[in-house]
Amino acid sequence: MLSSEQIQQYRQQGFVVLDQVIPQVMLEQVKARAALLVEQWVEDSPSHTFTTKDNNRSGDDYFLESAEKIRCFFEEEAFGEDGKLVQDRSLCINKIGHALHELDPVFSEFSHQAMLGQIAQDIGMQQPEIRQSMYIFKQPRIGGEVNWHQDATFFYTTPQSVVTYWFAIEDATLENGCLWVEPEGHLGPLRERFNLDGRTTTMLPLDETPWPKENGQSVEVKAGSIVVFQGTLPHYSAPNRSSKSRQAYTLHVTDGACEYAKENWLQSRELPLRGFDLK
Repeated sequence: MLSSEQIQQYRQQGFVVLDQVIPQVMLEQVKARAALLVEQWVEDSPSHTFTTKDNNRSGDDYFLESAEKIRCFFEEEAFGEDGKLVQDRSLCINKIGHALHELDPVFSEFSHQAMLGQIAQDIGMQQPEIRQSMYIFKQPRIGGEVNWHQDATFFYTTPQSVVTYWFAIEDATLENGCLWVEPEGHLGPLRERFNLDGRTTTMLPLDETPWPKENGQSVEVKAGSIVVFQGTLPHYSAPNRSSKSRQAYTLHVTDGACEYAKENWLQSRELPLRGFDLK
């Protein structure tokens, strides 16, 4: 699936972009399915919001129990001072998580497709296992900022193995909050770990290396593109103040040949832990 040049970029830069490799019909299917899931969701509570400004999830059972469920989360600016939604409900959802890849038939078919397994093989994964899926809306006008972070913070393995598949369901531009990455940043240290003990979460500092400021690179991509990046690669996305959403779907995949930390918040207890349907 990947050329030698693409594999080299992935290893040296920490990420690679596959331009428009997902057919439009598949994009339309998952986009329509996400809209339906939002329409069917009934738990409208201002407490069900998602933000990266504060990563303390202690006592938040709605979030912590979503590891093996399908749940919606509101944008942090979805509600006004009067407690009412600031725009149409369908335009206030931040994301759907975190087990779409196993619990929803449309997303399951999309998530386990053979092409993704070929990519995993090309980058050296021995036993890919999908740990988490998220459908991210990045809503117009109120789409929240996602602070600089590394995905290995949340999916710690020994040795480090988590890989992120980031699918552009719609065009991702500077205007609507595309990804930013730090090229070669994956060669630096992991800065923190997000641990869970009972119902208490802790962000454990590991290294004081500052987050990127001047050396970030924007990753503008067309719908149907995939950005594949390593778990220690710092990345970020700006808030969306435009009139266009920036819908995306993500998979976090770890290698079963590595030890998955028992302190990670997301654990597979009831659902199967599967990789891809290679053909």
